Amino acid sequence: MSETEKESSISIRPIDILLVEDSEADIVVTVRVFSKAKIKNRLFVVRDGEEALDYIYHQNQYADRNVFPTPHLILLDIRMPKLDGFGVLKRLKEDDQRKLIPVIMLTSSQNNEDVARSYGSGAVSFIQKPIHYEEFVTLVDGFNFYWNIINKLPHRGA
Repeated sequence: MSETEKESSISIRPIDILLVEDSEADIVVTVRVFSKAKIKNRLFVVRDGEEALDYIYHQNQYADRNVFPTPHLILLDIRMPKLDGFGVLKRLKEDDQRKLIPVIMLTSSQNNEDVARSYGSGAVSFIQKPIHYEEFVTLVDGFNFYWNIINKLPHRGA
């Protein structure tokens, strides 16, 4: 079987990703990179930890589950207003219905304590935001390949 036949035989189902990010510039770049990626996932964006919890728990403006589905995966910044990424992560990992949602810390932090705390709190990965756009494109293509093709995600809960 040729590489082209192998690639076409792989069933790629898009996943719903929640991006929790307060930097408008980082949001713009992330949305652009994901939209240009080889694998198209649905990216939903919220701008702080409290809004993230509203989205995940289908509260307030995010009550419509058809419009705002439970994410398969969460990309979570650490430093945000209102409630930081560690606060969001702690709340999710204490909730039996939502603790299986994989949370990836996507941050500009280079602090080893943030890395250790992220994993210790239940994050499945810690990704430092690349400085250069081309690096981010490469990172997202690898990210999408891993999460859509190689990895098996748990069934979405409530």
